[in-house]
Amino acid sequence: MKKGLILLLSLCCFLGKAAADEGMWLLPYLSKLNIKDMKAKGLKLSAEDIYSVNGNSLKDAIIIFGNGCTGEIVSDRGLILTNHHCGYSSIQQHSSVEHDYLKNGFWAMSEEEEIPTPGLTATFIRKIEDVTDRIVPFLSDTLSESAREEKAAELAEKIEKEFQGDDPNLTVFVRDFFGGNQYLLFVTEVYKDVRMVGAPPSSIGKFGGDTDNWMWPRHTGDFSVFRVYADENGRPAEYAKTNRPYRPRTHLKVSLKGFEAGDFAMIMGFPGSTERYMTSYEIDQVLEQDNPNRIFIRGERQKLMMEDMKASDKVRIQYASKYAGSSNYWKNSIGMSRGLKRLKVKDQKQAVETAFARWADAAPERAKYREALPLIRQAVEGRRPYEYGLQYISEALTRGVELLGIASYGNLLATELEKGDSAKASVMENLKKRFASFYKDYNEPTDRKIARTMFRIFAENVPDSMRPSFYEEIVRTQFGGDYGEFTDWLFDSSIFADSARLGAFLKDPSAEKLRNDPAFRVYRSTAARFRELRGQYVKYQEAFTRGHRLFVAGLLEMEKDEKHYPDANFTIRLTYGQILPYKPADAVRYDYYTTLTGVMEKEDPSNPMEFTVPEKLKELYANKDFGRYAYKGDVPVAFLSNNDITGGNSGSPVLNARGELIGLAFDGNWEAMSGDIAFEPDLQRTISVDIRYVLFLMDKFAGAQRLIDEMTIVE
Repeated sequence: MKKGLILLLSLCCFLGKAAADEGMWLLPYLSKLNIKDMKAKGLKLSAEDIYSVNGNSLKDAIIIFGNGCTGEIVSDRGLILTNHHCGYSSIQQHSSVEHDYLKNGFWAMSEEEEIPTPGLTATFIRKIEDVTDRIVPFLSDTLSESAREEKAAELAEKIEKEFQGDDPNLTVFVRDFFGGNQYLLFVTEVYKDVRMVGAPPSSIGKFGGDTDNWMWPRHTGDFSVFRVYADENGRPAEYAKTNRPYRPRTHLKVSLKGFEAGDFAMIMGFPGSTERYMTSYEIDQVLEQDNPNRIFIRGERQKLMMEDMKASDKVRIQYASKYAGSSNYWKNSIGMSRGLKRLKVKDQKQAVETAFARWADAAPERAKYREALPLIRQAVEGRRPYEYGLQYISEALTRGVELLGIASYGNLLATELEKGDSAKASVMENLKKRFASFYKDYNEPTDRKIARTMFRIFAENVPDSMRPSFYEEIVRTQFGGDYGEFTDWLFDSSIFADSARLGAFLKDPSAEKLRNDPAFRVYRSTAARFRELRGQYVKYQEAFTRGHRLFVAGLLEMEKDEKHYPDANFTIRLTYGQILPYKPADAVRYDYYTTLTGVMEKEDPSNPMEFTVPEKLKELYANKDFGRYAYKGDVPVAFLSNNDITGGNSGSPVLNARGELIGLAFDGNWEAMSGDIAFEPDLQRTISVDIRYVLFLMDKFAGAQRLIDEMTIVE
């Protein structure tokens, strides 16, 4: 047996025991680890049907949608389903006051009406291969962690070049798993012509808004529709009118048969990140520092943003995607802190750490594992103050003040200007495109108002030693600490605060004028402090990385008779379980699905941003015009399963026992928001939009029957 396979079989029993329905499983190992259990739960497929090395399988219908979501192919003409919130930035990108697709929705009634979306991609997984035995044996324990990582990167790059070959359409990368104890290679194919096909209005796609986000019962029609296009040979190509709908290797069948409580359900997708092996020391920091900071800073910014969004349709469209991106993780942090405390997750982690320490002390050959937890604790405590400063700079300044974000492009602009005649025209042209894209969705009065607050709260909460130098050199010296006056001067004086000013500058650019621009000076001061704090932070990474790797490796040995899975890292995974209700509190039981009746009951004219019901939807409900999408006299809207997902799984297909599409995963539940750190089998649920609601809206609400006709429907 090969060394890599031997290691793999050991790793299978690693990283925290998988409780019932817990686990984000790697596809190549389903036959060894999961298929028996999956069939016992009701699966009617083989492991080969789900993931095949040489043939077509369900895996070939699952894509990375854009840069952070999952999508699925549901027709032989490259039709994509994903979440509304995954397509939100594209919907916003194409929206204007005249064509308000956020408010009114969009439906292409022919392929000619489908809208090109520059920058949007669809990524297919073509090959997965274990390359552990080509990397780990060459990583000596005598190496420092930084040297070990460099050696692993060098070996991975060599393997990537080998698999890349001469095909420019392939993207090849190696990822580490299990704390750097296993390495897998992924070969992907990226399609760059993805067009917007359809989206319900936000009153459906974001029904419930922030109030219902992460909550159950849920009544959100969280879906949107896109299509992959390819050249005449079916290969990836930049947008061209001559491109044609992509013919996929396979596509998902769509089931209208429905389901009952207890039925098998599985999800394939790209979970972004979990920290199931976080220690109690890290949980202290999350609860005492990271989450409180994020909740406070984003909360202040979001309140100001929402004021302007409510006052102007133009600003609402410009800031819709920005607000949604900020508020999602803001509320996640609130729920995570609540869950960590309520479920006593720190106590659980401490119990594991105590058992680990006893196990390491029990045998001389385990001596190296004894340093794991002390190393982690030393690193976490040492880097914590620097993480505080870094977080505040990121949240309040470089991300919080848009002016500083656009001024950051001044670095590249200055470099080109200093080249004089040798400046690259292509670089300058690209910068102009970036500027144009930025100002399309920028409202200077909104940013100015937010900046006043961000500059103030940064100063009130960050010690002098961690503040950028502009606080002393400009704010105090020139403006006596008056953040309002400083902000007005900054916005009134900078070329970056106004597209016309920047446009005039670019017609007669000067490196000296750019270096003296107030916003560019403030940005450079901020970036310099960030680099300084980052330099202090990384000094502790050597200890943390080694401690984490040893902790993980020790758990491998300590729990060698259990099945385990690696933390999520935005590589394709499968999770399986059942359609199930749950009991969130004493005397409270939640059913496993919601209906259109619940949408009508939630309508709230006093809260039009979150609980508006379109007139046409009310008419369909009043007339009971449900077509073939009804269940027990109503239209099912959303449902629950105990699948194990996280961010990145948004848009993932929920499949029944025969691999047929029954819904799209879009959220987790409030009572288990600590799930990225500790899975809670009794409470953790995935919230998904029912495919019957999706098709009902396409058919009866939008009149987009042509899209349904493309699909393979199972009734």
